[in-house]
Amino acid sequence: MAEMVVDPGVPPEDASLLHDNPHLLSRMRRGWVPDPPPRRAGRLARVSVVIVGLLTILLMLMISGIVGTSTGALLLGVIGVPLIIMSLVGADIPEGDGVRTDRETYQRARCYEGQYVLPEELDEASQRLLARAQSAIRAVTYSSVNAEGLLDGVRNAVMLPAQEWEIARLLAKLSALRAKHRQTVSEGLTPEVAAVAEPLARALDSSEDAVVARVEALERYATNVAEAERAYRAHHQIEELRGRLGEYEELVAESGADSFAVPEITRLAQEADQLEQALRRSITSAHEAFRHLPGES
Repeated sequence: MAEMVVDPGVPPEDASLLHDNPHLLSRMRRGWVPDPPPRRAGRLARVSVVIVGLLTILLMLMISGIVGTSTGALLLGVIGVPLIIMSLVGADIPEGDGVRTDRETYQRARCYEGQYVLPEELDEASQRLLARAQSAIRAVTYSSVNAEGLLDGVRNAVMLPAQEWEIARLLAKLSALRAKHRQTVSEGLTPEVAAVAEPLARALDSSEDAVVARVEALERYATNVAEAERAYRAHHQIEELRGRLGEYEELVAESGADSFAVPEITRLAQEADQLEQALRRSITSAHEAFRHLPGES
């Protein structure tokens, strides 16, 4: 199954945010917009509330005829203090972390519009091609020979994401244009328009063939890496067995089974040499396949 692809040029932190929220990106594609942040009263508004409260208290004192200090202080404490507290702490409206994350994701996604491709943007044929490319890339990336540095790990880390993005980007454009083309021709064409539409359809097919060639090149590289992987594992196992040869020789000597063990031990050494040569050949083949990937030289 094809997965979302982000342009390698997007900073890692932002790319991670996009990768973690594909459902929001899908909703954005369908027109979703997050709710605006709640309005917050500024300092000026808060001061205004306090002043209005105090003026109200004074007006009440004047109307009631209360001019005593004690009574005025009491009213100020009963009415004015709550107004001040409300003006200072009651203006901010809290919102959940999820709401803020959704809004942040939306803003980042808008900044990087055109720098990510969702599987739903691709038609079925394009999704299958992208899935093939991603499968080949995973096979190379997570292979033991790559982890052990037997391949060009640095170039793989740069080139493989670039290849994935280029394939996804081209497939997104191909899918969109192919959908429009099919919509147009489904309405029926006059002979004159059909004469124009036919070469355009061939152009779409030619573009798809070019992307298929990219995917197949990745798959050939992954196949060569898989052969190197098998040789590497076998070579590693043989080396482990060779490391215990002394114990085997001691055991067969004590048991009197020398006539049986000698040819087996000899063959073990030969197998190790052959596997080492096979590993070198397979690594060389993988490097050759790497150089034949589109954009490499």
